[in-house]
Amino acid sequence: MKKALCPQCGFEVKRRDLVCPRCGGELDVLYLSRASQFIESLGEGKRTERRLAWGYEYRSEAEILGWPVIHVAFGKDAETGKIIVAKGIIAIGQFGVGLITIAQVGVGLLFGFGQCVAGIIAVGQFALGVCFGLGQFATGLTAIGQLALGRYVLTQIGIGQHVWSPTRKDPEAVEHFANLWRVVKGLMGWG
Repeated sequence: MKKALCPQCGFEVKRRDLVCPRCGGELDVLYLSRASQFIESLGEGKRTERRLAWGYEYRSEAEILGWPVIHVAFGKDAETGKIIVAKGIIAIGQFGVGLITIAQVGVGLLFGFGQCVAGIIAVGQFALGVCFGLGQFATGLTAIGQLALGRYVLTQIGIGQHVWSPTRKDPEAVEHFANLWRVVKGLMGWG
């Protein structure tokens, strides 16, 4: 981890200090905060040693259970010609697998966002959600989409136990989505 230095005199300071003990200069509190330390530790990642035919790859050194906290990968490996898959707690790339995934095609165990994604919660053009899916085509216990499949479905065309569509207004579906909207408004602070 990088040491905290006074920007005026270069003296090594404690991260909790507000002023330098040597010169009395004010220290940047944001730079010295614990959140900043964590962000810095993520930034100390390294690119993998393999050469890329094209693209970009970043993998943080910080790991949890052998998975990098952040893995960003776009492009192809020069030696194998294979597309690189982002694999991490937070995975970002053309293809990704992680707890939280942002990818063109990916699996996010907790949350997936992208063009074609799967996860407990999935948001994308093609969203395969377990609990919640939001997309042009969506699945999940609660599914919202142009085409949707689930238990509670808000859709133009859909299949489900309780469907709210232009041609069908199941009272339980209407109540479910009205309650869901109230929760969303409350979380967003919209009253």
